[in-house]
Amino acid sequence: MSSTSCAAPGARSGLELPEMLTVYSEDHRLHSPSYELFNGEFIPPAEVAARMDSVLYRLQATSFGEVRAPSEFGTKPLLRVHAPNFIHYLQTAWSQWTALGRTQDVLPFVFAPPQARRREPQQIDGKAGFFSFDTGAPIMAHTWQAVQSAANCALTAQQHITAGARAAFALCRPPGHHAGADFCGGYCYVNNAAVAAHGFLDAGARRVAILDVDYHHGNGTQDIFYRRADVLFVSIHADPRQEYPYFSGYADERGEAAGLGYNHNFPLPHGTRYAGHWEPVFAEACGVVTSYEPDALIVSLGLDTFEADPISRFKLQSEDYLQIGAAIKALGLPTLFVMEGGYAVEQLGVNAVNVLQAFEHSAS
Repeated sequence: MSSTSCAAPGARSGLELPEMLTVYSEDHRLHSPSYELFNGEFIPPAEVAARMDSVLYRLQATSFGEVRAPSEFGTKPLLRVHAPNFIHYLQTAWSQWTALGRTQDVLPFVFAPPQARRREPQQIDGKAGFFSFDTGAPIMAHTWQAVQSAANCALTAQQHITAGARAAFALCRPPGHHAGADFCGGYCYVNNAAVAAHGFLDAGARRVAILDVDYHHGNGTQDIFYRRADVLFVSIHADPRQEYPYFSGYADERGEAAGLGYNHNFPLPHGTRYAGHWEPVFAEACGVVTSYEPDALIVSLGLDTFEADPISRFKLQSEDYLQIGAAIKALGLPTLFVMEGGYAVEQLGVNAVNVLQAFEHSAS
């Protein structure tokens, strides 16, 4: 690896390592959907700007390092993981939608079955169903700006680690792990973790591991790297027989072609608690990461495993996130935390910063 790669972060001989950097953009507020479809009803969305306010407040209350705005990267890094026509759709969907006199959020009403996803429709209703796998990724006037800025947060944090930091936190909104190479859904549009993984590879890393601890399976991340060996994907999540996204996340999904053996899913039942169940599975997942010997680790930091999360059914408690942060620190890897889910707004900041503080302050 080159001397500018992420192989030796924090290699600052005799110098104290800096506090963890958080990268955040106010642009996320530009994306504020009116409603979501849940249990057959249109209801206020769970994925809201107040989630980021909760995390920012806790970062500031605990004086947890610097918060910095992201650099601009354009679309080139996004095209390393996403199809060009998909990115074009995200950029232009709103203008195509409003050209028909529509004023509400862009939402699909028809979806393409797998065998029909060979031809992209010309009309916006067809495009919306072609590039979405559910109704959970509405598009508004400035959604694209928010999506681009979220990816910029992940890339800025990745570059910070490549330059020598041991860790960074990308406070991304919208989240990303449900976004695949050519589809959006589940509140996700561009896969921030996947974009950052390619950033590490392009900077000289040989292998990157993504550890997804969100309650829901990162189906988009799996989709992007399923046939590749240079990015390991490890996910602990609710059993897809019981839980969204239902159609991926099974334990026998191990990758294909060059990626066979580099995709590891650990599905768990509703009601899972940390002690005695989630924790030993997490330890096993960490062992998979260690055996892979990656040059960098990306943690898709979903906190909807919390016991009070309104749309999830695990039973982790706030103090458990301290243990998770310490265990990630013990892996001894350059680590990028990328914000994913977590919808118990009042407690979200505490839970996120518990992970980060334990990573920063526990013994390695």
